[in-house]
Amino acid sequence: MKIEELEDAEDDRVGDVSGRHIVRVDAKRALVGAGARILFYPTLLYNVLRNKIEAEFRWWDEVDQFLLLGAVPFPKDVPRLKQLGVGGVITLNEPYETLVPTALYHSHEIDHLVIPTRDYLFAPSFVDINRAVDFIHKNALCGISTYVHCKAGRGRSTTIVLCYLVRYKDMTPVDALEYVRSRRPRVLLAPSQWKAVQEYSKRQPSTTFCSPSGDAVLITKADLEGYHGNYDGNAGWQLEIVPKAIKARPMIAKLTCLFASLKVSGGCGPGPRRLPVPEARAC
Repeated sequence: MKIEELEDAEDDRVGDVSGRHIVRVDAKRALVGAGARILFYPTLLYNVLRNKIEAEFRWWDEVDQFLLLGAVPFPKDVPRLKQLGVGGVITLNEPYETLVPTALYHSHEIDHLVIPTRDYLFAPSFVDINRAVDFIHKNALCGISTYVHCKAGRGRSTTIVLCYLVRYKDMTPVDALEYVRSRRPRVLLAPSQWKAVQEYSKRQPSTTFCSPSGDAVLITKADLEGYHGNYDGNAGWQLEIVPKAIKARPMIAKLTCLFASLKVSGGCGPGPRRLPVPEARAC
């Protein structure tokens, strides 16, 4: 009985500490949010003036063939972005600092992904980073550019761009940051934003081996080495989606997927080590 009372007392202390931590975090968010609102228009005006005076202080910069990183756009910038091939915009601003409505983007046939993130000390969540990174990649596969922005194009938007480079350009967080700084020197991440990039590099979702629905297995020609049969080297290979076998028997599952997926015909001849990469689909 005495032990139970001690445990209950300790649970109460833990709960009290956790509650105080939540209160401190909420207070911090509220304080930073209030400061961000007060500083939004003065800092925006400062950025506009520097953009007019300094040639190297560009409003946006090209990071990749299909990726632009920059500051909050004005309505007059939308036609210009469309001319640059932008078909998607990711907004990391909160509503009070968003200057272009979604309807205006849509009127120019530009998709708009909104991920409201508090300025200065905060980073997008892991889920939101995934959404943004997939949005960029999907557009790039279609030959469409994406414009990623926050207020100044320094912290929140840079967090998304770095995670995209880590996942789809095989960069480390440090290499990605150095590369982006070479394209846009004034990028600056808060500690929480840099931590988000590092954690994403460790937790990033797999981009291979299964279909988005999780019901298929991808087999490359490298997996088929050693399985030689009569086939025509010019006939090509064909992959099919087959049901995923049960996990309890991994070896049988692999062989089942292997032989169910492979169709061959004709004589014998060598083939390339990898299957040809499919062309980007029309969008």
